[in-house]
Amino acid sequence: MRCPLCHVLIALTLLCNVLLLYYSWHLQFRALGRQAPLPALAPGITVIVREFRAFEHGLAELNRSFLRSRPSLRLLIASDVLPYPPVPGLSVLKLHPSPEQPSSASRPESHIHSRLVALVPDGTALNPPDLLDRMAQKLRDAPPSIRIMAAAAGPDLRCLHLNVSTRQWTAEYRPAVASEPCGAVSGTAVLMLRSRDLFELPFPLARPLQAALFIQAALRGWGVQIAEGVSFPRTPLPATDHGRWKSEQAERQEEAATMRALGVRLVRGLDGGERWFGCSKETQRCFGTVVGETPEYLYEGRWTPPCCLRALRATAHHVIKVLERNGVRYWLEGGSLLGAARHGDIIPWDYDVDLGIYLEDIVLCAELRGAQGGSLVDAEGFVWERAVEGDFFRVQYSQSNHLHVDLWPFYPRDGVMTRDSWTGHPQDVEFPESFLQPLQTIAFAGGTAQAPNRHLELLRMKFGEKSIEEPEYPNSALLSMRGR
Repeated sequence: MRCPLCHVLIALTLLCNVLLLYYSWHLQFRALGRQAPLPALAPGITVIVREFRAFEHGLAELNRSFLRSRPSLRLLIASDVLPYPPVPGLSVLKLHPSPEQPSSASRPESHIHSRLVALVPDGTALNPPDLLDRMAQKLRDAPPSIRIMAAAAGPDLRCLHLNVSTRQWTAEYRPAVASEPCGAVSGTAVLMLRSRDLFELPFPLARPLQAALFIQAALRGWGVQIAEGVSFPRTPLPATDHGRWKSEQAERQEEAATMRALGVRLVRGLDGGERWFGCSKETQRCFGTVVGETPEYLYEGRWTPPCCLRALRATAHHVIKVLERNGVRYWLEGGSLLGAARHGDIIPWDYDVDLGIYLEDIVLCAELRGAQGGSLVDAEGFVWERAVEGDFFRVQYSQSNHLHVDLWPFYPRDGVMTRDSWTGHPQDVEFPESFLQPLQTIAFAGGTAQAPNRHLELLRMKFGEKSIEEPEYPNSALLSMRGR
């Protein structure tokens, strides 16, 4: 009688042990599966100095000024490389990863443990000592939409409106009206924000710091507020002519790299000036080979980069000028004619320009004759060549940048315009020569161009009845504006 009871007790003991082991394993598995949260941030302010030049700076004096006023303040120098010559007593956040250090060493969240962070430019002094506290109070009292508090570090700041369009690759500044919050400020500023907001940004300490920060904030709908009555004394640095020249050169390179990283190709300033950060005659275009008539940028929810549209317009104007000078009959074809009808310009998501020409007029143009046997680079650097895809001509923006205008040779047969090479596009159809007799002049790409008469009728014949009123991407089977 004892053996069966012993067996039962042993079995129950084993079962309990198995259950205990499973429970312990389950708890450990869940703990491993959870991502470790960021440590709780403590009250206080971390000061970060990012905008300085290693070759001429005032970091030692800035450090003394801030720590003299606030001995408990934590001050970090954020730099891609260690400042040289070294400045004793500085804590450096080296932003460029080093192979001998963990990846976390170059991330701000590994060094910032306070709830607030102040981004301070070189040459700034903390006088009086409560300036940062006053900024912090104003940030706490601000509406939830205000994520950045700005205080002047030198001349007064000006509130700006900033519109950033990812679809059009542009950032545009204008003076803000009284009824709207700032999207940015002009002038050198001390900026304060919550540390967790800084950690959210993909490029938290990119340079130029203010421009990069405001563009990323605008994309998130964050407002900026000027801290009225708060102004930091500052000595502009670098102080020497040579240092300022080197700083300006470096800032231009930094701005170009940062704008490209942020997906901005054009910045329009307050003065109406434009700064371009995309392709040029000396570089390749901003996108690769187009597959299925659908450029890669359309899949990213963007339209043609503005630098590419600028190059296409310049190439179109040049080709039109050459054709007209030589008496070659031409007209806007395909999507370019459609763009002229809708916008008086290139379609905002198009990637080339199409012109039709009379086949018999090729002999009138030296550039076209030269392109028949290979390629010809004209006096302005445009490349004329015979296309490898078919029996037509192509004019490229430059030898490096292959944004182009395609020239399609047509000839009349029994009153119908036809050609010997077709691409298979739905709009590649024959049409009556009467549309070209006579040609008309219409607005296109900032100038004028020749186009078929009754062009709206021709477009509906080529693209469909609602093609003008209902825009669509070139290959709606791959990607549609309507999300089909």
